[in-house]
Amino acid sequence: MFSFSDADMFSRRCVWVNGPVIVGAGPSGLAVAAGLKQQGVPCVILERADCVASLWQKRTYDRLKLHLPKKFCQLPEFPFPDHYPEYPSKRQFIEYLESYAANFDISPQFNECVQSAKYDEACRLWRIRTVCRGGSEVEYICQWLVVATGENAEGVVPEIDGLKEFGGEVIHASDYKSGENFRGKKVLVVGCGNSGMEVSLDLCNYGAKPSMVVRSSVHVLPREVFGKSTFEVAIFLLKWLPLWLVDKVLLFLAWTVLGKTENYGLKRPSVGPFELKNTQGKTPVLDIGALERIRSGEIQVVPAIKKFSCGNVELVNGENLEIDAVVLATGYCSNVPYWLQESEFFSKNGFPKSPFPNAWKGKAGLYAVGFTRRGLSGVSADAVQISQDIAKIWKDDLKQKKQKVPNHRRCISTF
Repeated sequence: MFSFSDADMFSRRCVWVNGPVIVGAGPSGLAVAAGLKQQGVPCVILERADCVASLWQKRTYDRLKLHLPKKFCQLPEFPFPDHYPEYPSKRQFIEYLESYAANFDISPQFNECVQSAKYDEACRLWRIRTVCRGGSEVEYICQWLVVATGENAEGVVPEIDGLKEFGGEVIHASDYKSGENFRGKKVLVVGCGNSGMEVSLDLCNYGAKPSMVVRSSVHVLPREVFGKSTFEVAIFLLKWLPLWLVDKVLLFLAWTVLGKTENYGLKRPSVGPFELKNTQGKTPVLDIGALERIRSGEIQVVPAIKKFSCGNVELVNGENLEIDAVVLATGYCSNVPYWLQESEFFSKNGFPKSPFPNAWKGKAGLYAVGFTRRGLSGVSADAVQISQDIAKIWKDDLKQKKQKVPNHRRCISTF
């Protein structure tokens, strides 16, 4: 990598990267960088935050643990330590990722936010413009661009009638840490996914009084059945049975362990949990104790919101609730459309248009990792394919350059 002056860009430093630029230093970006390092391919990782895995470090609640067993969540060529529990905590997973970066000697460019990335047809290269924390601008020029910003780059804050007039504390789940500051308060949790369920459970543990908004149907499965991970059971069954039948088995097991969730205001979708995940990307809730609190009445399940007013929320069934605070567990979205100037590979929602397993590679050296909606195992699969693909092209290009250039000039020509 080296810098050079550009007469047309007085305030911007230009940097040529003799390898790919990876945008994002979360698990996805780290996994690709590690694969490239093993192949001897140089790369630059751009990260807007000041640390690796900023989503995990800065925008998750304290009680968070991996929802799946650790063997399904490890990155390529680096297993979790043996002493880690089956479901590592947030802190343990962060330590694992930091160790991963150190092990493969990965050093991201921190505090550099990508403003735009565009493929230059004239020179057949990618141009990525960034702004550093101090305000200086940099333009990176490279042959390959790896988008590793992930599915959950930004929190989704819906527009709800009257929310601005509510007057109490309103936060997104990405800003929620624990229920410590909500003791004794009536808290409305908007959303019933894994985040909504866990936030509601955490609020209960701190003596708050949560009401959880359930607008639509949701699959709730036990995290484990008969001592085995539900996910692991499903993966085993899928080796022998069709998807629809595996869904039937899972729902029977869920009914055996959890009972009929419809009795508690949690209506199941007509489509099975794995089919729904594959077709619409909707992840089933893996219960770790919230359902028991719903049964006991400690977590109140309420229907959709009609509107807010000062210290109050009106529900679609006409019921009014006095509340002190609101936690929006309303999900996350990709931020790719805000900076990537490309419309052939990525759709308007910031996800690749091609379905799994073909969503990792576009045209003109564009790659995507971590957009399969298949968790960390999907990240690892993408990362291996991307690093191998780029390494093959990079090595072939290097061989051609060495054949064309005399030996005494090779060190210059490789740039």
